[in-house]
Amino acid sequence: MLGNGTFVEVECSQWTKTGQNVCGDAFVSTRLPAENRLIATLADGLGSGVKANILATMTATMSLRFSAANRNVLKFSKIMMDSLPVCQKRMISYSTFTIFDCVLDERARIVEQGNPRCLLIRNNIEVPLEREKIAGENDARSLYASSFAPMAGDRVIICSDGVSQAGIGSKEYGFGWQMEGCAEFVLSLIKKEPIISARELALRVRNEALAKWPDRIAKDDISCSVIYFRTPRRTLVLSGPPFDASRDGEYARMLLNNYEKKILCGGTTAQIVSRELNREVEVDMKSIGNGLPPSSKMKGVDLVTEGILTLTQAAQYLEDGDAPDNDPAGVLVKTLLESDNIKFVIGTRVNEAHQDPTLPVDLEMRRNIIKRMTKCLEQKYLKEIEIEYI
Repeated sequence: MLGNGTFVEVECSQWTKTGQNVCGDAFVSTRLPAENRLIATLADGLGSGVKANILATMTATMSLRFSAANRNVLKFSKIMMDSLPVCQKRMISYSTFTIFDCVLDERARIVEQGNPRCLLIRNNIEVPLEREKIAGENDARSLYASSFAPMAGDRVIICSDGVSQAGIGSKEYGFGWQMEGCAEFVLSLIKKEPIISARELALRVRNEALAKWPDRIAKDDISCSVIYFRTPRRTLVLSGPPFDASRDGEYARMLLNNYEKKILCGGTTAQIVSRELNREVEVDMKSIGNGLPPSSKMKGVDLVTEGILTLTQAAQYLEDGDAPDNDPAGVLVKTLLESDNIKFVIGTRVNEAHQDPTLPVDLEMRRNIIKRMTKCLEQKYLKEIEIEYI
């Protein structure tokens, strides 16, 4: 987070080449809190399928680790490029990459090898990055570096050539969509939706690139990652009754604090809030899906779900990296992923129903499920998590 309270949201959306089972692009990112630093890498393996995925994953992982260790960028880039030789037929690298390395409150540095140029969007216009060629004898092996001082509202868009070359060879896009077309689309979208999240923007760019192909038959893997410097979005999740019933009122009144999203997970939790704040709970029978109990509606609360079953399913969705939007757990996951700072307030009173030995063995207790979710949200999705037990 920047010193002025600006949060950095990082997301990537991908589409696999038609006919392939895995994406030939790889995106990895990490935060180094002790250094107030963020690193993200997008790599594009030559071709598609499993081989491309392996090459891209190797490149993305190596570049992330070298960068985190503060190794000289020229040296480690040469190591990677020498490890992944040039294709003799096409005279291009077996994997291309873009590295975004930002020390928050200072400068962001971008190193590019073979990928389409990055876009920096500031104040709803594209700001040209001064790219300096720092290595390379030909276009296939050239290494470019650029830097800028990040400001609140900045967006950096990093794409594989599946975006810039979308539709290439077609009647309408003979030379592909190009990054100029992508930039025009992004600026138009931001003008209509100024606070669009990095997650949604990456998804929209990916879908627009896919739409450039006739019949949406993608002839290459498509990846778009977005890094967005913005005001953090805070979410409060209450789940489980407080250990001491005398604290029910204090617990319920936490919903009156300043959070963008407010979620209740658990029937008893909803009953406590309903009683203490005098708000009705209305079951939404349209929300039934995947065998889960339906969600409910309450004034001033964005989502009300059942507890253990829904949380368990949500944890699984987070770990799998895919969540439907037609069941309560999927909606819960989507809400969490659109947030930056998430506070879980966990009641510690034991619910006797969950001690029933006839219940499934894998039905974990609330605290363990929250730990699973927290680990995934922090490590995989780079969210800032706080847990309070009451």
